[in-house]
Amino acid sequence: MKKIAVVAFGGNALLRANEVGTIEQQEKNTLDTCNKLISLLRNDYNLVITHGNGPQVGNILLRNEAGYAQYKIPKMPLDICVADSQGGIGYMIDRQMRNAISKTNLRRNVVAIITETLVDIGDPAFQNPTKPIGPYYLKEEADLLAKANNWVFKEDPRKRGWRKVVASPKPLDIMNKKVIKDLVKHGHIVIAVGGGGIPVYWHADTKYLEAIEAVVDKDLASAVLAREIKADRFYIITDVPKVFINFNKPNQKALDHLTAAEARKYLDAGEFPAGSMGPKIVAAVEFVESGGNEAIITSEEDIEKENCGTRITL
Repeated sequence: MKKIAVVAFGGNALLRANEVGTIEQQEKNTLDTCNKLISLLRNDYNLVITHGNGPQVGNILLRNEAGYAQYKIPKMPLDICVADSQGGIGYMIDRQMRNAISKTNLRRNVVAIITETLVDIGDPAFQNPTKPIGPYYLKEEADLLAKANNWVFKEDPRKRGWRKVVASPKPLDIMNKKVIKDLVKHGHIVIAVGGGGIPVYWHADTKYLEAIEAVVDKDLASAVLAREIKADRFYIITDVPKVFINFNKPNQKALDHLTAAEARKYLDAGEFPAGSMGPKIVAAVEFVESGGNEAIITSEEDIEKENCGTRITL
């Protein structure tokens, strides 16, 4: 039986910070990252690839607004926009993974799955929306939109404008996990949990499955999937080669290895901010505490190296 690795693509794996996001740029970056995953395939890992969708779904929301403003094209809700991004990004990773494999003697099928993530409608996160999505607005525009649509807006910390914010509930389960597990066990490369998955919940009385306007953290949802399919390794790809303490300070220090307890200690001490490394650390810790062998946080440039990144174990 081959080992299973779940690899969570960060934004940098698809789009660099200094790029505008043309399809040519995204495809090149995706191919570069996929090429680096070949070493995992050669080391007898079966792969599940997950990915973020921040810039892409933001652009979809902008198209929503522009299409309605100019042509009165009906706006689509956030769950449909996330599904759109899963399809487009999944297709892009699928094709570039096939291109990467075509240069080798390996033979693997690749499939992208539109994925829903189960959340609890009673999650406290719904009472305190914090996740910014979509474009920036002037305060006056934000006030009008909030009144017309019952939306919540918050000012950007860098004073670039006001953005709509939605809840970011905790992922409880991944729909289609059994299908994903079966496919990956048979050697197929599966692309799933795009953008953290589309958040859905069951109505307790009618057992009706409904989507809700929210965004699930991609790394936390990926950790849930990794746990459920009993992955051996969980890679979180980000824009730094290792996890640091005292990050961006004169005494910053790269960490080669952390136990789950050490990681939680640093997290509680404020070393890993909520809007940056924090969710990645939480996802890694939850994976190893639920039975995974190790989680690795590293950059896409380093993933093919034998002792890459920061390794987190129990």
